[in-house]
Amino acid sequence: MPPTANPRVAAALAGFCCLLWGSAYPAIKTGYALFGIGTADVPSKLLFAGIRFAAAGAIVLAIALASGRSLALRGRTDALRVLALGLVQTALQYAFFYVGVANTSGSKASVVNSTSTFFSALLAHFLYTDDRLNRRKALGCLVGFAGVVAVNWSGDLLFDWKLEGEGFVVLAGLVISAASLWGRHLSQRIDPMVLTGWQLLAGGTALTALGAAAGGSFGPVGLAGFLDLAYLAVLSSVAFTVWTMLLRDNKVTSVTVYQFLVPVSGVALSALALGEGVLEWRYLAALAAVSAGIVLVNAGGRWPMAGKEPRAVASLRKPPS
Repeated sequence: MPPTANPRVAAALAGFCCLLWGSAYPAIKTGYALFGIGTADVPSKLLFAGIRFAAAGAIVLAIALASGRSLALRGRTDALRVLALGLVQTALQYAFFYVGVANTSGSKASVVNSTSTFFSALLAHFLYTDDRLNRRKALGCLVGFAGVVAVNWSGDLLFDWKLEGEGFVVLAGLVISAASLWGRHLSQRIDPMVLTGWQLLAGGTALTALGAAAGGSFGPVGLAGFLDLAYLAVLSSVAFTVWTMLLRDNKVTSVTVYQFLVPVSGVALSALALGEGVLEWRYLAALAAVSAGIVLVNAGGRWPMAGKEPRAVASLRKPPS
């Protein structure tokens, strides 16, 4: 039995991956400051995101090659499909995500972005006969969306919502959910790690080219800025690689149930790193609701145990950040 099939090891590694994904929110906002990227400077945000994901894709492909996988795609059709997936799942999704994060707090973004889990459950219900909503999943979606609404109520009970902020983060969640369904289909033909490596590289390259063409640039960047960008790239590649191994060696739902830790760690780390005040009723209520919703949607009744589910299901269950 591989180490990743051990229940305690699986639980620890799943928690580690979710901690990494949660740390992306403050790391992105810190990167904007270190690279001198203003709130309204969309081209530079796209350039920053593109470099991160192109590097992450190259790292994932290097890991895949080192593990004995072939990086070759089977013909022009598969190459075009992977390119299309990269343009949607990485380029389009993160264009919305990076602009949205810049226009809201890291804490709120980590809660709002959890909508991707609930969108995935709703879309899968209509597209796959083996992934229907049941009462538990439906309740999880309702509770989760209620949490997203709660985090956007300000202290004077006004709805604090900006299209270019929280709205773009929700759109990013919808895009990743829809793209993941296409990725689920492709993963039946292409190794998931190779698929993700190529689509990250393709999408990252597209974002880099778009940002540069639109006039994106950085101010003077010191060592701290490069370390932040390197961390974001390594974060994506390492978390995905470990997550893939966990999905390979365990039941999918027994791993994905830990995704509630992503908004928890995102809020906590944003508070610590960015000094964001989160000890308000709306943050605490929203965090409890979206965490409960994620557990309800993903829980299969038992926590990590050895056993496999179809590999195709795995691509639907990856967190977006």
